[in-house]
Amino acid sequence: MPARKKEITFEEKMQQLEQIVSTLESGQITLDKSMEIFEKGMKLSLELKQMLENAENKITILTQKNDGSIEETEFEKGDMQNET
Repeated sequence: MPARKKEITFEEKMQQLEQIVSTLESGQITLDKSMEIFEKGMKLSLELKQMLENAENKITILTQKNDGSIEETEFEKGDMQNET
């Protein structure tokens, strides 16, 4: 049975993207290499965006009602902005 590939965490992907940006900003690599890692960076960026969207979809807000029961409601994108 083949070994299961370890899922890379959000933080690890973010660190990889930061390294790519740093490398591109350094100007110390060829145009071909720049294009290659830029493409990898764009792919990572899309993966990170998808991970954030998936996490956002899973978030629920639990509020306690007056009768002591707990009501579960779906997270609204604007809810976080209203709390500040």
